[in-house]
Amino acid sequence: MLDKQSPIPIYIQIEEQLKKQIQQGDFLVGTAIPSERELTESFGVSRMTVRQSVTNLVNEGLLYREKGRGTFVAAPKVEQPLNGLTSFTEDMLARGMVPSNKIIGFEILEPDADVAADLQLVDGDKVYFIERIRFADDKTMAIERTYLPVERFPGLHRDLLQGSLYAMIENNQQLKISHATQRMEAGMVKKEDAELLQIDVPAAILMIERISYLDGDLPFELVRSTYRADRYKFTTEIKR
Repeated sequence: MLDKQSPIPIYIQIEEQLKKQIQQGDFLVGTAIPSERELTESFGVSRMTVRQSVTNLVNEGLLYREKGRGTFVAAPKVEQPLNGLTSFTEDMLARGMVPSNKIIGFEILEPDADVAADLQLVDGDKVYFIERIRFADDKTMAIERTYLPVERFPGLHRDLLQGSLYAMIENNQQLKISHATQRMEAGMVKKEDAELLQIDVPAAILMIERISYLDGDLPFELVRSTYRADRYKFTTEIKR
C-alpha cells in the first residue's frame, strides 16, 4: 500500500514495492510485469508516476523493455571483480555461464598514433584489428575491439579467436601473460553500438580500455570494451 502522507515520493514507494515483488519471486526473470495501465489502476496514481518508477527500475537494470511487447524482469547482473586479469571466456565459465562470440571484424591495418604508443610500436608496424560481440548464455554482453601487434603473433587467423584469446596466447603461443593496466568510465551508447548490443537509445554503458603485458613488460594487447550496463557490474576490493 502507498502512504500518501509520507515524505517519501510516491514514485519511489512504487519502485520499492515492485523491487520487493521481484525479490520475492512474484515476477520471475524473463516474465512481464503488469502494464502501465494495470499499475496505474492498482496503485491509484497517474500513468506518468508509474512510468517514472518503471523507468528508474529499467535504468537500474532490474527491468528491461521490449518494443511492442512490454516490460520484463531482467536477469541479475554479471559481477566482474577488477582485481584479477582474466579473459571474458574465463570469467563467464567461472560463473557457470556459456560464453560465445561473434566476430564481426578481422583485418590487418596500420595503427593510429594512440594505438601505436600504447603497444610500443614503431613506424611500419601493423596490428590485427578484431571486433567481437560477446555473449553469455546467448545474451549480448559486450563489444570488444582488440588490437594485437602482427609481429608478435604472425599467422594469426580468425578461427583461433572463437574461444579465449588469453588461452590461445598462453597455450598455443607458449607466452606468459603478466599484468595489465586499465581505465574505466561510464557513458551513453552510440547508435551503431546500440544495434550490436541489442539495446535502445539512450542507454548507459560501461567502457574499459585495457593494455595487457607479457613477461618483460612487453605490451601485446590493447582492447576497448563496451559493456551493457544493465547486465554488468564491476567490483573491487579496497584495503587500507
